[in-house]
Amino acid sequence: MSAIIVLLSGLAAMACGYIFYSRFIAQYIFKLDPDFKTPAHTQEDGVDFVPTNRFILWGHHFTSVAGAAPIVGPAVAVIWGWGPAFAWVVFGTIFFAGVHDAGAIWASVRNKGRSIGAVTGDVIGERARNLFMVIIFLVLLMVNAVFAVVISNLLVANPSAVVPVWGAIIVALIIGQLIYRRKINLLAVSIIGVVALYALIGIGPNVPVELPETVAGLPQNSQWIVLLFLYAAIASLLPVWVLLQPRDYINGLQLFIGLGLVYAAILISNPTIVAPAFNTAVPEGTPSLLPLLFVTIACGAISGFHGLVSSGTTSKQINKETDVRFVGYFGAIGEGSLALAAILATTAGFATLGEWRELYSEFGEGGVDAFVEGGAAIVATGTGLSEAIAVTLLTVMAVLFAGTTMDTGIRLQRYIMQEWGTIYNIPALKSVPVATVVAVGACLALAFGAGGADGTGGMLIWPLFGTTNQLLAGLTLLVVTVIVVRLARPMWYTLLPLSFLLVMTLFALLVQLVDFYQQGNWFLLFLDIVILVAAVMVLLECVSALRKHFRERAAT
Repeated sequence: MSAIIVLLSGLAAMACGYIFYSRFIAQYIFKLDPDFKTPAHTQEDGVDFVPTNRFILWGHHFTSVAGAAPIVGPAVAVIWGWGPAFAWVVFGTIFFAGVHDAGAIWASVRNKGRSIGAVTGDVIGERARNLFMVIIFLVLLMVNAVFAVVISNLLVANPSAVVPVWGAIIVALIIGQLIYRRKINLLAVSIIGVVALYALIGIGPNVPVELPETVAGLPQNSQWIVLLFLYAAIASLLPVWVLLQPRDYINGLQLFIGLGLVYAAILISNPTIVAPAFNTAVPEGTPSLLPLLFVTIACGAISGFHGLVSSGTTSKQINKETDVRFVGYFGAIGEGSLALAAILATTAGFATLGEWRELYSEFGEGGVDAFVEGGAAIVATGTGLSEAIAVTLLTVMAVLFAGTTMDTGIRLQRYIMQEWGTIYNIPALKSVPVATVVAVGACLALAFGAGGADGTGGMLIWPLFGTTNQLLAGLTLLVVTVIVVRLARPMWYTLLPLSFLLVMTLFALLVQLVDFYQQGNWFLLFLDIVILVAAVMVLLECVSALRKHFRERAAT
């Protein structure tokens, strides 16, 4: 199969989804109002609530939700064949992710910019809110702890990426000042930022940076983990316009340039997809495609983490409510296009089927390494760039996205701590510095408490991330559906995707429950049961709220 056919058909379908389907959802389901005063204006504080240009906010939202997940998920899931992965990414983006992301922003904007967990308390009830917040906390804990491991491993394996990765922070700080202090034209600032980023990528291979073998008993990867959390803590305390927004915006631009290079290389070299469309010879031990495909590929099709970003940071920066469509739905389109690139890089970036099968010798193989290896081969062949530059380019792309997700993830975890402080009247947790210390402390406790000196404790609970994350997405759509029903608007456009997602996710949780029991993994078995029970209870609370609403409507 020609990679060009798959590429063009995927992009065309997603473009149609944005042009037609998102317009319908915005006008007839959410009924976005350009005159509605958003929390960015009514609660403006210059730190978290800041009215933001929709293009800059799109960059923040897109890069925050993307991370490494839309690369890792598809790069693992192609073991079942590129066909199922392609179908889920394309249709998931159009009918699931776009509606979910825009819906979470809209629900938060209409509820004073509060997180989807806090909104649940008003829409459904306190018990549902408390259970929902536990699931949210677990997802954030997993994301922050594991992405730190992913980034640290990439920096250790690719020293040439260190200068551009950390240099991007300095570029972002300068960009923020140029936009907000100097009021320089956005196009000029964008050009400056992109040129600076790619200059750093060119310098990277010539100035590789490696940390000492050990420091205070910590190996290189653990040193990077500590530095990453220290940076993320500081970044989460800064006003969003100083670092978070400009960093995400510039990263968004460089991603599209990177994607453009990958796509252009595919159009020029027309590589053949060597992997089968449906892999009937999966390695022994590979789980069933159904339901695992739908939790293996989360970001890039639909992801509960998106709802946390949408209702956590993005909703606080929406200038006009009508920007929700562009920022939320088109942000999902951007991530879908990245997942599509990951599918092509990991199936068309290898010379032979045998070479591909050698890499995908067992379930869980592939991931970021397969994306970098396959994508670099395509870029080098199609554009004439050296293999070293291509590898550095794609590594930096992956690391910068994982880094921006960590930035946002720590800030979100701080918001959750503060919301808990308000809900349970704990004055200390309402404090920004205290909430930040608690948030980072929880991540470090998991990383080093469970993982020892390697700091890889997050990997201990990572097997539950896919199901927990997708469960969160289903529950977010459930809350949005309740809001839509209460406003007497058609509910099927949110109800159908949430029903499919909840069925698949609960099915996957039950499959994992059996696996953990057979493995004797009692810790994950216990966590699986806790998450399963919490999800069922939230679901029952939502059903109860809907039944009550319909009874009240019938009585009137």
